[in-house]
Amino acid sequence: MTQSNGTAAPGDDAPPPLPWLEEMPPRQIVAELDRYIIGQDAAKRAIAIAVRNRWRRAQAPDGMREEITPSNIILIGPTGVGKTEIARRLARLAGAPFVKVEASKFTEVGYVGRDVEAMVRDLVDAAINLVRTEREDEVFDQAEKRADDRLLDLLLPPPPPPLPAATAEPAPSQAEADLERRARSREKLRQQLADGKLDDREVEIEVQSQNFPPMDFMPAPPQGMEGAEVNWGEWIQEMLPKRKKRRTVKVPEARRILADEELRRMVDMDDVVNESLDRVENHGIIFIDEIDKIAGEKSQTGPDISREGVQRDLLPIVEGSTVQTRYGYVRTDHILFIAAGAFHVSKPSDLIPELQGRFPIRVELTPLTEADFVRIMKEPENALTKQYQALVAAERAELVFTDDGIAEIARIAALANERMENIGARRLHTVMSTLMDEALFELPNFDSRIVMDGAKVRDRLARVVSDDDLRKYIL
Repeated sequence: MTQSNGTAAPGDDAPPPLPWLEEMPPRQIVAELDRYIIGQDAAKRAIAIAVRNRWRRAQAPDGMREEITPSNIILIGPTGVGKTEIARRLARLAGAPFVKVEASKFTEVGYVGRDVEAMVRDLVDAAINLVRTEREDEVFDQAEKRADDRLLDLLLPPPPPPLPAATAEPAPSQAEADLERRARSREKLRQQLADGKLDDREVEIEVQSQNFPPMDFMPAPPQGMEGAEVNWGEWIQEMLPKRKKRRTVKVPEARRILADEELRRMVDMDDVVNESLDRVENHGIIFIDEIDKIAGEKSQTGPDISREGVQRDLLPIVEGSTVQTRYGYVRTDHILFIAAGAFHVSKPSDLIPELQGRFPIRVELTPLTEADFVRIMKEPENALTKQYQALVAAERAELVFTDDGIAEIARIAALANERMENIGARRLHTVMSTLMDEALFELPNFDSRIVMDGAKVRDRLARVVSDDDLRKYIL
């Protein structure tokens, strides 16, 4: 089984889809993460094993399968060392549902904030979108063909039926000639449609009207479906009678609207929901960022009052419970939870003991060094240097970073981290934005070839690096 990343329509020159993340052996998972994340081998290794264990559990006998629980992980390390980046890359690799949440957004019941169960509802929504995209990709070509047929019917309407009072019917040979001529005209139109020669023409199509009741008449959502995670307006709209209206649009827009309608008709949403709930329960991954923000002793004043309460609300979700969603009930027993936090002020042992026990694997991420910064600027497929080169190329200019230029950027970033707050690789973003400020402002009226060597980097950043106040506020 392969995952569909849904980034390109079928037929585009897209790279072949990767296998499901869980179907990759741990070494291959680490190799995929290595393409974007420098270092942190221990964290990659722990996550690769935990993810692969989901697939291994699926191969176990039925009786044992229910007993095998996920090995939840806590990633511990300062900001900017790659914790969130690991989550982002897992989200793109996983054929399984994945959602990233921030623990600081949740609060104890009774305080302002989101309900902890919202993370499971978010995971279900992600699964619905994932499975629906896969199903649509499977029938996309067929839906597009049906849309083209409907569009051709609009461009070349069928001949009117003969009147009852007609004295004589056309001869069979003439009728066959008319049908053949119409078929040739239709195929000619189909070819012109494919070649884009009809894009300037307008057609009148029937679309569903987006009608919402006034807010004064909107009923309150039932208990268990409150909050921003439920699109209550969409749910009400589905219950209202469908009204249609006619619109005049250009052919490309009509083609897109008709293709979307055909996809909705061809994809069985009941099948999508059943498959999505199964994936959530057996393959879902929830990444809880900033978990250190809810660690610490319970305070009686200030915003810390709900910290321990959030942990106690989170505990049953991680332990395994049943959560009500708008698509049905979901068991969380076999969802994999990966938590991450800097733990500058608190430490993992400040979490309540019950929650600590539900995260048996703890991995400490190492701070990044100047040598790591050099690798980060060169090796990943999404390296900052490559991103800026793509931005400059849009202005028909060329941007070149020499080795000594990259080394100087890494040195300045490491120096700024030493003298100020250590924000890890995020410091490279601030240094690079300051370095490229003039060129990006002056383009396209700038050099057609911009070379960033060591001397130029030092010259551009010398004033900021030497001035303590400037360095504090700019870098």
